[in-house]
Amino acid sequence: MKLTILGGGGFRVPLVYGALLADRGEGRVTEVVLHDLDDSRLYAVARVLAEQASTVSDAPRVTVTTDLDEALRGADFVFSAIRVGGLEGRANDERVALAEGVLGQETVGAGGIAYGLRTVPVAVDIARRVARLAPDAWVINFTNPAGLVTEAMSRHLGDRVIGICDSPVGLGRRIARVLGANPGEAWIDYVGLNHLGWVRGLRVAGRDELPRLLADPELLGSFEEGKLFGVDWLQSLGAIPNEYLHYYYFNREAVRAYQQAEKTRGAFLRDQQARFYEEAGRVGASALQAWDRTRAEREATYMAENRETAGAGEREADDLSGGYEKVALALMRAIARDERTTLILNVRNQGTLSVLDVDAVIEVPCLVDANGAHPVAVAPLPEHATGLVCAVKGVEREVLSAAESGSRATAVKAFALHPLVDSVNVARRLVEGYAAVHPGLAYLA
Repeated sequence: MKLTILGGGGFRVPLVYGALLADRGEGRVTEVVLHDLDDSRLYAVARVLAEQASTVSDAPRVTVTTDLDEALRGADFVFSAIRVGGLEGRANDERVALAEGVLGQETVGAGGIAYGLRTVPVAVDIARRVARLAPDAWVINFTNPAGLVTEAMSRHLGDRVIGICDSPVGLGRRIARVLGANPGEAWIDYVGLNHLGWVRGLRVAGRDELPRLLADPELLGSFEEGKLFGVDWLQSLGAIPNEYLHYYYFNREAVRAYQQAEKTRGAFLRDQQARFYEEAGRVGASALQAWDRTRAEREATYMAENRETAGAGEREADDLSGGYEKVALALMRAIARDERTTLILNVRNQGTLSVLDVDAVIEVPCLVDANGAHPVAVAPLPEHATGLVCAVKGVEREVLSAAESGSRATAVKAFALHPLVDSVNVARRLVEGYAAVHPGLAYLA
């Protein structure tokens, strides 16, 4: 079975390959094609993968290419993890937004809109090529903003594109752990959009254990989200929000912390990964050891400004292991082998949330089998969550429209309508600022 990884020179590709090496079942991936526009990054990551596979006799064969059509032909699965504009683009997203006093995070607020505007045209081109060159392939999208990009691709691939994210998985794992439950045996009632969802229940043996957690201040304050959001606020919500909702619920504090930081997250990762790729490409150096060191530092500093603002302290050791590669592998196994499972995924709504149309991509538990991912019916969201979900989905639709039409006015509308952008004039300046620093936004007339 052939897996093509778009963004194959990306830093987290070894996580995916490591999961493939550990998969010993029938119908496993035997060929991995890495595609990237930067051949030096491809070379560095290929060296890491070669070291990972050095003790595995039947490791999946790895090839690299900068030819997209060549990479896609004959693929059974396509894993998309591209970053249009690179980490320099992410750093610019943050810088332009923070200069206007608004959030520049890569998936939330102004930064997420800018990233979406330059990524959607590329993702749509990929979707069209997949439909033409590998019509039977399943596309697993991890490219951010994951929900928005998945929806853009679904207009050309239908339900054969599925978005994944490790945030809901990590949240459910933390809640189960603090309740003394086995995450693999728990049903997580999670619903929303990507990076905008809430856990409303966690059932073990048919019983919802979340009320027990919400009623125990000591227990509730003992894990990441309790420290990040505060016990009182979680009890007021009656749910546990995805960590990215900290940008909404504590927006002023988050913006201030990012403005005061020595470097933005994008600038930190840009400089950190530049060092990694230089070391990993050096003859005689261990690319795998360099990658391990860099990954540990990356995970430990994740959302550091938010945790500092909340006084949440350091991340727990159990939260440093990532998880999206496990979701990707479980999804591929369920489809390729008809190993039915339940995963929280980004899929078309199909009537699951009545406040959104059937084609809106949402993030909910899905039953997965050989025919793909099928969203599970969920109870309606409370009004405060419904309002936020509808507002952000409306912004996503304006982003898709702007990317399709090239209309600057529509791009301004997308920024202006976002709950975290507080002025039409700010929205206009954001579009001007982003168009000035991003060649990928030159299409905005």
